[in-house]
Amino acid sequence: MTDTTPARLLKLLSLLQTPREWPGGELAERLDVTPRTIRRDIDRLRELGYPVEASRGSAGGYRLVAGAALPPLVLDDEEAVAIAVGLRAGAGHAIEGVEEASVRALAKLEQVLPARLRHRVSSLQNATVPLTRGDGSTIDPRTLTTLAAAATGQELLRFAYRSGEGTETKRQVEPYRLVSTGRRWYLVAYDLLREDWRTFRVDRVSEPFATGARFTPRPLPGEDGGGAEDAARYFARSMAGRQPELRLDVWFAAPAEFVAARLPPTLGVPEAAGPEGVYGPEGENPGGENTGSACRLRSSCTDSLEWVALRLALVDCEFTVQGPPELVEHLGRLGARLTRAAKAPR
Repeated sequence: MTDTTPARLLKLLSLLQTPREWPGGELAERLDVTPRTIRRDIDRLRELGYPVEASRGSAGGYRLVAGAALPPLVLDDEEAVAIAVGLRAGAGHAIEGVEEASVRALAKLEQVLPARLRHRVSSLQNATVPLTRGDGSTIDPRTLTTLAAAATGQELLRFAYRSGEGTETKRQVEPYRLVSTGRRWYLVAYDLLREDWRTFRVDRVSEPFATGARFTPRPLPGEDGGGAEDAARYFARSMAGRQPELRLDVWFAAPAEFVAARLPPTLGVPEAAGPEGVYGPEGENPGGENTGSACRLRSSCTDSLEWVALRLALVDCEFTVQGPPELVEHLGRLGARLTRAAKAPR
Protein backbone atom coordinates (compact mmCIF):
# COMPACT_ATOMS: atom_id res chain seq x y z
CA MET A 1 0.00 0.00 0.00
CA THR A 2 1.12 3.55 -0.63
CA ASP A 3 1.07 6.21 2.07
CA THR A 4 -2.22 7.56 0.70
CA THR A 5 -3.98 4.19 0.65
CA PRO A 6 -4.96 4.02 4.38
CA ALA A 7 -6.50 7.49 4.25
CA ARG A 8 -8.38 6.60 1.07
CA LEU A 9 -9.66 3.36 2.61
CA LEU A 10 -11.02 5.29 5.59
CA LYS A 11 -12.80 7.73 3.27
CA LEU A 12 -14.21 4.83 1.26
CA LEU A 13 -15.39 3.08 4.42
CA SER A 14 -17.05 6.28 5.63
CA LEU A 15 -18.98 6.54 2.36
CA LEU A 16 -20.02 2.88 2.44
CA GLN A 17 -21.39 3.24 5.97
CA THR A 18 -24.05 5.56 4.58
CA PRO A 19 -27.13 3.28 4.12
CA ARG A 20 -27.28 3.27 0.31
CA GLU A 21 -25.73 1.51 -2.68
CA TRP A 22 -22.80 3.34 -4.25
CA PRO A 23 -22.05 2.94 -7.98
CA GLY A 24 -18.38 2.21 -8.57
CA GLY A 25 -18.04 5.20 -10.88
CA GLU A 26 -19.42 7.60 -8.26
CA LEU A 27 -17.02 6.26 -5.62
CA ALA A 28 -14.11 6.64 -8.05
CA GLU A 29 -15.13 10.21 -8.79
CA ARG A 30 -15.49 11.15 -5.11
CA LEU A 31 -12.10 9.67 -4.23
CA ASP A 32 -10.40 10.86 -7.44
CA VAL A 33 -9.18 7.40 -8.44
CA THR A 34 -9.98 4.89 -11.17
CA PRO A 35 -12.78 2.27 -10.95
CA ARG A 36 -10.05 -0.38 -10.91
CA THR A 37 -8.55 1.20 -7.77
CA ILE A 38 -12.00 1.16 -6.15
CA ARG A 39 -12.29 -2.57 -6.86
CA ARG A 40 -8.89 -3.20 -5.27
CA ASP A 41 -9.83 -1.09 -2.24
CA ILE A 42 -13.10 -3.01 -1.85
CA ASP A 43 -11.11 -6.26 -1.82
CA ARG A 44 -8.84 -4.81 0.88
CA LEU A 45 -11.85 -3.88 3.03
CA ARG A 46 -13.20 -7.40 2.67
CA GLU A 47 -9.84 -8.81 3.78
CA LEU A 48 -10.10 -6.59 6.87
CA GLY A 49 -13.49 -8.11 7.74
CA TYR A 50 -15.88 -5.53 6.29
CA PRO A 51 -18.81 -7.27 4.55
CA VAL A 52 -19.07 -5.25 1.30
CA GLU A 53 -21.67 -6.58 -1.13
CA ALA A 54 -21.47 -5.90 -4.88
CA SER A 55 -24.34 -5.96 -7.36
CA ARG A 56 -23.75 -6.83 -11.02
CA GLY A 57 -24.71 -4.93 -14.14
CA SER A 58 -24.07 -1.50 -15.60
CA ALA A 59 -25.99 0.11 -12.74
CA GLY A 60 -24.40 -2.11 -10.13
CA GLY A 61 -22.58 -0.83 -7.11
CA TYR A 62 -21.34 -1.52 -3.59
CA ARG A 63 -22.92 -1.37 -0.16
CA LEU A 64 -21.89 -2.36 3.36
CA VAL A 65 -24.12 -5.07 4.82
CA ALA A 66 -24.56 -6.51 8.31
CA GLY A 67 -21.86 -8.97 9.29
CA ALA A 68 -21.25 -11.50 12.06
CA ALA A 69 -19.27 -8.95 14.05
CA LEU A 70 -19.36 -5.19 14.38
CA PRO A 71 -16.47 -3.61 12.47
CA PRO A 72 -14.97 -0.27 13.54
CA LEU A 73 -17.22 2.62 12.61
CA VAL A 74 -16.04 5.76 10.86
CA LEU A 75 -18.02 8.85 11.89
CA ASP A 76 -17.83 12.32 10.51
CA ASP A 77 -17.73 15.32 12.87
CA GLU A 78 -21.49 15.91 12.88
CA GLU A 79 -22.30 12.23 13.53
CA ALA A 80 -19.79 11.98 16.38
CA VAL A 81 -21.15 15.11 18.07
CA ALA A 82 -24.76 13.94 17.67
CA ILE A 83 -24.05 10.53 19.21
CA ALA A 84 -22.05 11.99 22.10
CA VAL A 85 -24.74 14.57 22.92
CA GLY A 86 -27.46 11.91 22.79
CA LEU A 87 -25.55 9.53 25.05
CA ARG A 88 -24.75 12.35 27.48
CA ALA A 89 -28.39 13.42 27.68
CA GLY A 90 -29.62 9.90 28.36
CA ALA A 91 -26.89 8.88 30.78
CA GLY A 92 -26.87 12.16 32.68
CA HIS A 93 -30.51 11.91 33.71
CA ALA A 94 -30.68 8.17 34.38
CA ILE A 95 -33.55 7.58 32.00
CA GLU A 96 -35.06 4.15 32.48
CA GLY A 97 -33.64 1.71 29.95
CA VAL A 98 -30.22 3.36 29.68
CA GLU A 99 -27.85 0.68 30.89
CA GLU A 100 -24.19 0.51 31.83
CA ALA A 101 -23.30 -0.34 28.21
CA SER A 102 -24.46 3.11 27.12
CA VAL A 103 -22.12 4.77 29.60
CA ARG A 104 -19.21 2.57 28.47
CA ALA A 105 -19.92 3.57 24.86
CA LEU A 106 -19.94 7.24 25.87
CA ALA A 107 -16.63 6.83 27.71
CA LYS A 108 -15.01 5.21 24.66
CA LEU A 109 -16.34 7.86 22.29
CA GLU A 110 -15.26 10.83 24.41
CA GLN A 111 -11.81 9.28 24.84
CA VAL A 112 -11.12 9.53 21.10
CA LEU A 113 -13.01 12.74 20.29
CA PRO A 114 -10.71 15.54 19.11
CA ALA A 115 -10.57 18.58 21.37
CA ARG A 116 -12.58 20.70 18.93
CA LEU A 117 -15.45 18.17 18.99
CA ARG A 118 -15.36 17.77 22.77
CA HIS A 119 -15.78 21.52 23.00
CA ARG A 120 -18.81 21.40 20.67
CA VAL A 121 -20.39 18.58 22.68
CA SER A 122 -19.91 20.48 25.95
CA SER A 123 -21.28 23.69 24.44
CA LEU A 124 -24.43 21.93 23.22
CA GLN A 125 -24.87 20.18 26.56
CA ASN A 126 -24.48 23.40 28.54
CA ALA A 127 -26.93 25.26 26.30
CA THR A 128 -29.81 22.83 26.95
CA VAL A 129 -31.99 22.48 30.03
CA PRO A 130 -33.37 19.00 30.82
CA LEU A 131 -36.99 18.43 31.76
CA THR A 132 -36.87 15.80 34.49
CA ARG A 133 -39.74 13.77 35.90
CA GLY A 134 -40.32 12.46 39.40
CA ASP A 135 -37.39 12.57 41.76
CA GLY A 136 -34.77 11.33 39.32
CA SER A 137 -31.46 13.08 39.95
CA THR A 138 -29.41 14.74 37.25
CA ILE A 139 -25.74 13.79 36.92
CA ASP A 140 -22.78 15.42 35.21
CA PRO A 141 -22.09 13.02 32.30
CA ARG A 142 -18.36 13.57 32.77
CA THR A 143 -18.68 11.99 36.21
CA LEU A 144 -20.35 8.93 34.71
CA THR A 145 -17.76 8.53 31.99
CA THR A 146 -14.89 8.89 34.47
CA LEU A 147 -16.38 6.19 36.72
CA ALA A 148 -17.13 3.89 33.79
CA ALA A 149 -13.65 4.28 32.32
CA ALA A 150 -12.01 3.60 35.71
CA ALA A 151 -14.12 0.47 36.25
CA THR A 152 -13.42 -0.82 32.74
CA GLY A 153 -9.71 -0.02 32.94
CA GLN A 154 -9.43 -1.35 36.53
CA GLU A 155 -7.93 1.91 37.83
CA LEU A 156 -8.06 3.12 41.42
CA LEU A 157 -10.53 5.99 41.77
CA ARG A 158 -10.62 8.98 44.11
CA PHE A 159 -13.64 11.21 44.66
CA ALA A 160 -15.47 13.37 47.18
CA TYR A 161 -18.71 11.91 48.51
CA ARG A 162 -21.66 13.55 50.25
CA SER A 163 -23.79 11.33 52.49
CA GLY A 164 -27.55 11.60 52.86
CA GLU A 165 -26.98 13.70 55.98
CA GLY A 166 -24.71 16.07 54.09
CA THR A 167 -21.37 14.85 55.49
CA GLU A 168 -18.49 15.25 53.04
CA THR A 169 -15.77 12.58 52.88
CA LYS A 170 -12.90 11.65 50.59
CA ARG A 171 -12.93 8.12 49.15
CA GLN A 172 -10.41 5.92 47.39
CA VAL A 173 -12.00 2.83 45.85
CA GLU A 174 -11.60 -0.04 43.45
CA PRO A 175 -14.56 0.60 41.11
CA TYR A 176 -16.40 -2.57 40.09
CA ARG A 177 -19.55 -1.69 38.14
CA LEU A 178 -22.14 1.04 37.58
CA VAL A 179 -25.74 0.04 38.27
CA SER A 180 -28.76 1.93 36.95
CA THR A 181 -32.13 1.64 38.69
CA GLY A 182 -33.94 3.79 36.11
CA ARG A 183 -34.13 6.73 38.55
CA ARG A 184 -30.53 6.85 39.73
CA TRP A 185 -27.04 5.58 39.02
CA TYR A 186 -24.98 3.79 41.69
CA LEU A 187 -21.33 2.78 41.81
CA VAL A 188 -20.47 -0.61 43.34
CA ALA A 189 -16.88 -0.44 44.60
CA TYR A 190 -14.46 -1.72 47.23
CA ASP A 191 -13.64 1.09 49.67
CA LEU A 192 -9.92 0.81 50.52
CA LEU A 193 -10.08 2.95 53.67
CA ARG A 194 -13.03 1.05 55.16
CA GLU A 195 -11.81 -2.29 53.76
CA ASP A 196 -15.31 -3.27 52.66
CA TRP A 197 -17.69 -3.12 49.72
CA ARG A 198 -19.88 -0.04 49.34
CA THR A 199 -22.52 1.34 46.98
CA PHE A 200 -22.34 5.07 46.19
CA ARG A 201 -25.06 7.24 44.69
CA VAL A 202 -23.41 8.83 41.67
CA ASP A 203 -25.34 12.09 42.03
CA ARG A 204 -23.53 12.52 45.38
CA VAL A 205 -20.07 11.95 43.84
CA SER A 206 -17.93 14.95 42.92
CA GLU A 207 -14.36 15.53 41.74
CA PRO A 208 -13.81 11.97 40.45
CA PHE A 209 -10.21 11.25 39.48
CA ALA A 210 -8.79 8.06 38.00
CA THR A 211 -5.31 7.70 39.53
CA GLY A 212 -3.82 5.46 36.84
CA ALA A 213 -2.85 2.85 39.44
CA ARG A 214 -4.12 -0.58 38.41
CA PHE A 215 -5.76 -3.19 40.61
CA THR A 216 -6.94 -6.78 40.32
CA PRO A 217 -10.74 -6.93 40.78
CA ARG A 218 -11.92 -8.68 43.93
CA PRO A 219 -14.84 -11.12 43.84
CA LEU A 220 -18.08 -9.68 45.15
CA PRO A 221 -19.37 -11.22 48.38
CA GLY A 222 -21.61 -14.17 47.57
CA GLU A 223 -20.86 -14.09 43.83
CA ASP A 224 -18.68 -16.40 41.76
CA GLY A 225 -18.70 -15.39 38.13
CA GLY A 226 -18.32 -11.63 38.31
CA GLY A 227 -19.82 -9.12 35.93
CA ALA A 228 -22.82 -6.86 35.55
CA GLU A 229 -25.40 -9.44 36.72
CA ASP A 230 -23.45 -10.13 39.91
CA ALA A 231 -23.17 -6.39 40.57
CA ALA A 232 -26.93 -5.98 40.12
CA ARG A 233 -27.65 -8.83 42.55
CA TYR A 234 -25.20 -7.46 45.11
CA PHE A 235 -26.71 -3.99 44.77
CA ALA A 236 -30.23 -5.37 45.28
CA ARG A 237 -29.14 -7.19 48.44
CA SER A 238 -27.32 -4.11 49.70
CA MET A 239 -30.32 -1.84 49.22
CA ALA A 240 -32.71 -4.38 50.73
CA GLY A 241 -30.67 -4.28 53.92
CA ARG A 242 -30.91 -0.48 54.17
CA GLN A 243 -34.65 0.03 53.84
CA PRO A 244 -37.59 -1.99 55.13
CA GLU A 245 -39.40 -4.07 52.54
CA LEU A 246 -42.83 -2.90 51.48
CA ARG A 247 -45.30 -5.63 50.57
CA LEU A 248 -47.71 -3.97 48.18
CA ASP A 249 -51.33 -5.01 47.66
CA VAL A 250 -53.09 -2.51 45.41
CA TRP A 251 -56.29 -2.69 43.34
CA PHE A 252 -56.61 -0.58 40.21
CA ALA A 253 -59.84 0.18 38.34
CA ALA A 254 -58.10 -0.20 34.97
CA PRO A 255 -56.78 -3.02 32.77
CA ALA A 256 -53.48 -4.60 33.72
CA GLU A 257 -51.87 -3.41 30.45
CA PHE A 258 -52.85 0.19 31.21
CA VAL A 259 -51.39 0.07 34.72
CA ALA A 260 -48.22 -1.83 33.76
CA ALA A 261 -47.39 0.79 31.13
CA ARG A 262 -47.48 3.50 33.81
CA LEU A 263 -45.65 1.73 36.64
CA PRO A 264 -41.87 1.25 36.83
CA PRO A 265 -40.85 -2.43 36.56
CA THR A 266 -39.28 -2.28 40.03
CA LEU A 267 -42.77 -2.12 41.57
CA GLY A 268 -43.83 -5.38 39.96
CA VAL A 269 -46.36 -6.45 37.33
CA PRO A 270 -50.13 -6.18 37.98
CA GLU A 271 -52.37 -9.18 37.36
CA ALA A 272 -55.63 -8.94 35.46
CA ALA A 273 -58.66 -9.43 37.72
CA GLY A 274 -61.44 -9.50 35.11
CA PRO A 275 -64.96 -7.98 35.42
CA GLU A 276 -65.72 -9.85 38.60
CA GLY A 277 -62.51 -8.59 40.17
CA VAL A 278 -63.40 -4.91 40.03
CA TYR A 279 -64.48 -5.08 43.65
CA GLY A 280 -61.74 -5.38 46.20
CA PRO A 281 -61.51 -8.18 48.77
CA GLU A 282 -63.60 -6.20 51.27
CA GLY A 283 -66.37 -5.32 48.83
CA GLU A 284 -65.00 -1.89 47.96
CA ASN A 285 -65.10 -0.79 44.34
CA PRO A 286 -61.83 1.07 43.59
CA GLY A 287 -63.31 2.80 40.55
CA GLY A 288 -66.56 3.95 42.13
CA GLU A 289 -68.53 2.07 39.49
CA ASN A 290 -68.28 -1.20 37.62
CA THR A 291 -65.81 -0.31 34.87
CA GLY A 292 -65.67 -3.83 33.48
CA SER A 293 -61.95 -4.44 34.14
CA ALA A 294 -59.47 -4.16 36.96
CA CYS A 295 -56.14 -5.50 38.09
CA ARG A 296 -54.25 -6.18 41.28
CA LEU A 297 -50.62 -5.50 42.13
CA ARG A 298 -49.02 -7.78 44.70
CA SER A 299 -45.27 -7.33 45.01
CA SER A 300 -42.42 -6.29 47.27
CA CYS A 301 -40.05 -3.34 47.00
CA THR A 302 -37.58 -1.36 49.10
CA ASP A 303 -38.41 2.09 47.74
CA SER A 304 -39.51 4.93 50.00
CA LEU A 305 -43.15 5.42 50.96
CA GLU A 306 -43.13 8.87 49.37
CA TRP A 307 -41.89 7.61 46.02
CA VAL A 308 -44.28 4.62 45.91
CA ALA A 309 -47.25 6.86 46.76
CA LEU A 310 -46.27 9.27 43.98
CA ARG A 311 -45.91 6.51 41.40
CA LEU A 312 -49.29 5.01 42.30
CA ALA A 313 -50.95 8.41 41.91
CA LEU A 314 -49.30 8.91 38.52
CA VAL A 315 -51.00 5.81 37.10
CA ASP A 316 -53.99 8.12 36.48
CA CYS A 317 -56.85 5.84 37.50
CA GLU A 318 -58.78 5.03 40.68
CA PHE A 319 -56.99 2.64 43.04
CA THR A 320 -57.30 1.21 46.55
CA VAL A 321 -54.31 0.24 48.70
CA GLN A 322 -54.90 -2.80 50.91
CA GLY A 323 -51.38 -2.81 52.29
CA PRO A 324 -48.95 -2.18 53.76
CA PRO A 325 -50.56 -0.18 56.61
CA GLU A 326 -47.84 2.49 56.60
CA LEU A 327 -48.50 3.21 52.92
CA VAL A 328 -52.24 3.48 53.59
CA GLU A 329 -51.53 5.97 56.40
CA HIS A 330 -49.13 7.99 54.26
CA LEU A 331 -51.64 8.21 51.40
CA GLY A 332 -54.29 9.38 53.88
CA ARG A 333 -52.05 12.19 55.13
CA LEU A 334 -51.03 13.09 51.59
CA GLY A 335 -54.64 13.13 50.40
CA ALA A 336 -55.71 15.37 53.28
CA ARG A 337 -52.85 17.77 52.56
CA LEU A 338 -53.73 17.95 48.87
CA THR A 339 -57.39 18.50 49.70
CA ARG A 340 -56.49 21.41 51.99
CA ALA A 341 -54.31 22.85 49.26
CA ALA A 342 -57.15 22.69 46.77
CA LYS A 343 -59.52 24.46 49.18
CA ALA A 344 -57.07 27.17 50.20
CA PRO A 345 -58.42 30.73 49.72
CA ARG A 346 -57.20 32.54 46.65
